[in-house]
Amino acid sequence: MIEAMRQEARQLFEVAVAAADPGRATRRALAAAPVTGARVWVVAVGKAAWAMAAAALEALDRPVTGAIVVTNAENAAPLAGAEVHVAGHPVPDAGGLRASEAVEAMLARTGPGDVVLALISGGGSALLPAPVAGVTLDDKAAASRLMLGAGLDITEMNSVRQHLSRLKGGGLAQAAAPARVVALILSDVIGDDLRAIASGPTVAPICSRSAARALLQDRGLWEPMPASVRAALEREGDDAPPPAAENRLIGSNRMSLDAMVAESGAEIWSDRLTGDVGDAADWLVGRIRAAPPGRAPALCGGETTVSLRGQGRGGRNQELALRVAAGMAGVARPWVFLSGGTDGRDGPTEAAGGLVDGGTLERIAAAGGDWRALLEDNDSHRALGLSGDLLVTGGTGTNVADVQIVILG
Repeated sequence: MIEAMRQEARQLFEVAVAAADPGRATRRALAAAPVTGARVWVVAVGKAAWAMAAAALEALDRPVTGAIVVTNAENAAPLAGAEVHVAGHPVPDAGGLRASEAVEAMLARTGPGDVVLALISGGGSALLPAPVAGVTLDDKAAASRLMLGAGLDITEMNSVRQHLSRLKGGGLAQAAAPARVVALILSDVIGDDLRAIASGPTVAPICSRSAARALLQDRGLWEPMPASVRAALEREGDDAPPPAAENRLIGSNRMSLDAMVAESGAEIWSDRLTGDVGDAADWLVGRIRAAPPGRAPALCGGETTVSLRGQGRGGRNQELALRVAAGMAGVARPWVFLSGGTDGRDGPTEAAGGLVDGGTLERIAAAGGDWRALLEDNDSHRALGLSGDLLVTGGTGTNVADVQIVILG
């Protein structure tokens, strides 16, 4: 029974990923509202950038004047008619810096009557760093690591990143002026705040510099930040809004949840499972333990955060799965729990997340592991590797945050 339940959870995860297929969503959007201009330029950035660009280049009714794709290594491949750049994620690297400079150089060639088609997906914030004057790439990387380690959520992180980059917070739209900008956006942000997705290259910033400073101060991160980052956030600047762009949302976490409901008749327990991973696990365990008889799947969508304490490897989905397995210890009713990133990558590992059941803790012990010590060391990857419960999909070419699937016997 358990193996069949695990297979059902895995198949539903595949439904969620397929519903966020970036190529299909891009083609649908361009068919509904074709993009025309004197010249057409394409900038695609994010984990789904390659698939979105490939679909756009095929769907547009004319050759583009220029096209640049910026994505992570796992989703990169040559693409006829486009210049493909590989950049680092989640910490920005030199590849992202070169990509940013290439994008700015191309946008400088646009003119009145042109249209820039911006194809934006999750991951774009780290992939297109373009640090402001005085801030080095190493400084930006250090800031990202500090915020990741402190458990800031994606909106909080991007509210800071926007003020450290020339292309975020409307910077891409500004660089493209006077060309018209049309943005097709695949959301990895719960609630679909366009300002937070890839740090909003075609929309106004989430907050002011002073609010970003206050956030870091409140979280104890202001003093540890590189001096150049603090200086950039203290700098007086032009708060005028960027040029208006036409922003279209073409895919989201909620759309993936709805696709799983249509496939299985599942109940959505939450479409905003966010916050500390430990709190999320406690809430899930309570819901699972209290669930009435019946095998209809239950679903959640969101993106939790992990506060790093140890030196182990893992990610929010793997740690959530391990914590749920711990919380369900002793429950006789058959159960399966999957938590996975729709991009196929959870933290700095090859896994998308975890797929656990009532035998997980026993299998860890049988393989010589101590799940409590591993969890304390933030080493959920090793723990789930010992139990054979890693969810490994490879890069999916899309990114609409995380989904969780509960199957009960």
